[in-house]
Amino acid sequence: MRPRLFAVVTNAAAFAALAALVAACQSSTPVTGPDRSALSTMERVALGANSCWFKSGDAAFAAYRLAPELNSFSGRPRILVVHKGSPESRPLLVVQAEGNPAKMQAFGPMMSEPAAGRIAADVTRWSGGNRACS
Repeated sequence: MRPRLFAVVTNAAAFAALAALVAACQSSTPVTGPDRSALSTMERVALGANSCWFKSGDAAFAAYRLAPELNSFSGRPRILVVHKGSPESRPLLVVQAEGNPAKMQAFGPMMSEPAAGRIAADVTRWSGGNRACS
């Protein structure tokens, strides 16, 4: 066999072996649970916050509004809670995620107030896929 033909046959054999190995490793079990990427996680949190904190008329959030920033080019989609009358002012709460699986962060002045424990519990619940309000 000539060297060049041998290399083509060897590469074809290696490719076939690799394809068989990949096929053997694939699972037929469907993935369950929510997508754990940062964007999907923050979409769930934004929907929960909008529904449970703002649309429900919750008194703890009556003076604020939600400002989602999910289309993040930094890889950190986030939601902001800002004063209702001045949405351009500094956020009072920032909830953001990064990576896959998402690593969550919540910070800002509201995390030093009595509602901080509830905020953390709500965000954790919504990020895991539970849509319930507290």
